[in-house]
Amino acid sequence: MQNIAAVVTQPDLEKIFEHLHTAVAVIEKDGSFFAWNPAFEPFKKIMGNSFSKKLTEMHWQEIFTFDEDDVKLCECFLIPASNARFILLAEPVTSDSASAVQIQKLHKQVKLFQVESEFSKKLAHNKHVELESVITQAKEVSQTDALTFIFNRRAIINELQNEVLRAERYNTMLSISIIDVDHFKSINDSFGHPIGDSILQQVAHRLRDGIRHPDVVGRYGGEEFLIILPSSNVQAASEQATRLGKMMRESPIIVKEHVIQVTLSIGTAQLKIGKDTWETLLNRADNAMYEAKKKGRDCFVVAE
Repeated sequence: MQNIAAVVTQPDLEKIFEHLHTAVAVIEKDGSFFAWNPAFEPFKKIMGNSFSKKLTEMHWQEIFTFDEDDVKLCECFLIPASNARFILLAEPVTSDSASAVQIQKLHKQVKLFQVESEFSKKLAHNKHVELESVITQAKEVSQTDALTFIFNRRAIINELQNEVLRAERYNTMLSISIIDVDHFKSINDSFGHPIGDSILQQVAHRLRDGIRHPDVVGRYGGEEFLIILPSSNVQAASEQATRLGKMMRESPIIVKEHVIQVTLSIGTAQLKIGKDTWETLLNRADNAMYEAKKKGRDCFVVAE
């Protein structure tokens, strides 16, 4: 497959940025805006003529209030570019319906706090604290899996993308593990979906409590989980996989009157700097996990 940067011409790029819905701006090293696309115009009206944040924060979420009825929670990315400049991307977060309703309620609270603060200077400090709490809640809603209360797919993929960028920049190690709950369909068929949901919750909590800082875990999809191990080689990931598999194997999960034996199939992979992208790293770990399934489950396989 051709590298897209090698085949897209300057006129093509101008058309792409003209019609792109993601807000894009180029920032000078002093924080001033050098160039931007039409989608960034509403953001520039709010920010003014310069970027107020430090040019060190690579990824964050922020609520932007464009007018009384237009409030958006956005994923923001700051990417180093040539000539000591930076590229700023701002993309509105799309959430499931339940999360969207919750975020809308939180936005209404933000507006209420802003109005009240104008009427009472004495309460300004307390309202600021409450506003920060509301923003924090909005971020948590967009990042948390509703069933297991760990990172959802979007959040854990964002973590992986950031860790790959960091590993490439500083030439450090990075490994991941994809974990699948063995025979989960049989568990659902035998005990029902409520029991299956409880199994997933308990597996997620065991994984969360069984990893070490700064490792993070998220629900990758269905009965699959993704663990990110910064500054770790595949040997460390293998040792972790052995420990987590043993922990799950030796401690059956109890749900109501049911005692259910749960095992894990795990695929691990280490980032090959200069060769892997975050997608190919995921694909290698996923293939290794399926190899563990083929070997009989309840084991781990290291990707080539």
